[in-house]
Amino acid sequence: MSMLRFERVTMQFGGLTAVNSLDLEIGKGQILGLIGPNGAGKSTAFNCAAGVYKPTMGKVYFDGEDITGAKPWDLCRKGLARTFQIVKPFATKTVLYNTTVAAFATTNSREEAESIALDVLKKMHLDHRKDALSGALTIADRKRLEIAKAMATRPKLLLLDEVMAGLRPTEVDEMIDVFKGIRESGVTIFVIEHIMRAIMALSDELVVIHFGTKISEGKPEDVAQDEKVIKAYLGGDYVAS
Repeated sequence: MSMLRFERVTMQFGGLTAVNSLDLEIGKGQILGLIGPNGAGKSTAFNCAAGVYKPTMGKVYFDGEDITGAKPWDLCRKGLARTFQIVKPFATKTVLYNTTVAAFATTNSREEAESIALDVLKKMHLDHRKDALSGALTIADRKRLEIAKAMATRPKLLLLDEVMAGLRPTEVDEMIDVFKGIRESGVTIFVIEHIMRAIMALSDELVVIHFGTKISEGKPEDVAQDEKVIKAYLGGDYVAS
């Protein structure tokens, strides 16, 4: 059974079609990458999955259930979590506080929420900064905190929206290892990312959209050789490694 499935999902804003009859499927335990030029409709597709938008047409299924039009907070309780391109923690609160708040999505116990938060921070290699104010963190650690907050909700599916943007190459490599570890723990991952080296190394399969329409899908090495993808997004100088 798939963890997430789009059936002809279309999202229109007035006369603009941001996502056009998009079909995609993510199997349980899979990492699926979504790529395309700026303005292609990637974040809109994410927002349809996360409950921010109700598609104009089509259906979204999560773990076999029709969730079309469901609210983000209800989806979070069902096991669907997401991160955001621009991270906005409670800057005047500690790392542990931020992560504990997220854990309340699935428990009403303060003790249990804090235990979940501490465990997640350890896995994200942030436990040594648990008492630091979130506003004082480096960009890389803020990104880790964003992921920790999502993981504290105990997701079955994690949506990652350009979480590696702005990181140095060594930090990107560390983040790739983090995501592989998350997948090994049983979490399915749906990721948008512009850093091609990262998305190629991380994804089991890629879906490419352009002007809201899917133009290619398949194994990363095959997609990278697709002439439509090269023309629309990668450019002629890109060579798949």
